[in-house]
Amino acid sequence: MALDWGKGNHVSLRDRRKAVGYSQEKLAITLGVDRTTVGRWDRGVTVPQPELRPKLAELLLVDLVTLDGLIKGPSALPGGHTGLPSYDAYGPGDDDMIRREFLRAIAVAGALAAVSAEDAGALADDTAREDAVGHLRMNEHLWQVYQLARSKRTVQPVVTEQLAALNESLAMRSARQGRLYVAAGDLFQLAGELAFDGNRHTDAAASYSLAASASKEAGAFDLWACALIRHAYVEMAGGQYREAVELLSVSEAVAKRGDSSLSTRQWVAAVQAEAHAGLGDLERCERALDEAEKVLDLGTHAHNGGWLRFDGSRLAEERGARYVQLGRLDKAEAALTNALSQEALAPGHSFRRRGVVLADLAAIGAKRNDREQIVAYGTEALRLARQTSSGYVARRLQGLQAEIGSLADDHRVAELGAEIAALATS
Repeated sequence: MALDWGKGNHVSLRDRRKAVGYSQEKLAITLGVDRTTVGRWDRGVTVPQPELRPKLAELLLVDLVTLDGLIKGPSALPGGHTGLPSYDAYGPGDDDMIRREFLRAIAVAGALAAVSAEDAGALADDTAREDAVGHLRMNEHLWQVYQLARSKRTVQPVVTEQLAALNESLAMRSARQGRLYVAAGDLFQLAGELAFDGNRHTDAAASYSLAASASKEAGAFDLWACALIRHAYVEMAGGQYREAVELLSVSEAVAKRGDSSLSTRQWVAAVQAEAHAGLGDLERCERALDEAEKVLDLGTHAHNGGWLRFDGSRLAEERGARYVQLGRLDKAEAALTNALSQEALAPGHSFRRRGVVLADLAAIGAKRNDREQIVAYGTEALRLARQTSSGYVARRLQGLQAEIGSLADDHRVAELGAEIAALATS
């Protein structure tokens, strides 16, 4: 398709969206982003992320070259300068600060990796080791705060401060950096969790990539494998299940070099089950779930409660969620109902986990055209999503919203759908 870039006749991304009949909300739901994100694209404030562009081009019925022209406008022609960033800047202004911290830390880490062993040994001192211990203790505390926080975003400011402090330690200590690298790999995973929960997938991917690099430098195989697992979640959130399977295969290989008494290998299997379910592969999904259940054979110290938290307590809800993905509704409902009966998911305990299970049960109701089940479970899940400001629960509810479109003749279902849409834009 040729576009006319003549003066006064520029076709914008917004123009093309409207021409093919997509509202901001409909395009956002189809791409798995917030409506406000599409609004920022329309206004030229930000541009679509590279990984979204093939799907966006397909929806707008243009090729990638034409889409690039729509995004950049007339100034993208030879001799022009767009002045636009190459990524979609999610969220409020403090995200840019976090991104700068990430980039600075990786620059420092890269420089430290280049220091020769002889130079590093000459610079070694006890203070560097004390710094590492202090950072690890602080990280452990932050993971506990993160798990207890009803709204995960409240933890972000202190994590940002800790990143700055760790960055300063790395810059000052060129010594045996193993423990500081471990601290960095740990903290970047927590920063990634915060970004992912807030639907800032670019930030999450950057954080997990840094966590993997730092963990590799430290030779911390379990920490490294967990960073790759978390990165796979980012891929799955974008529907990239094959890419997630590849990442998890690498994570599995890394985990095999780690500590067999830890639950890393079983967590890899649990996430592999989700990726296989996304590809519609029931056999591999169930095989991975069975492998994940071996966590129950490990001792009570199989996880550390921080960057590794897989202890088997989520097996019922994980199995139920996978059966929802695969359309095996009876199996899914039995597993999810069992999960809700567990003490860990009782009202007042894990708000986020309970919200996800309720959203999955509502989705089962949608697949069965059971309006009562949709409203009962969906309303409670929506309440928890608002209470926790959890992007993870909100994503599940957006999936539910897509399922209930044909059932909107019931005013209660229609109202629930509208409230979920409002949640996505808030």
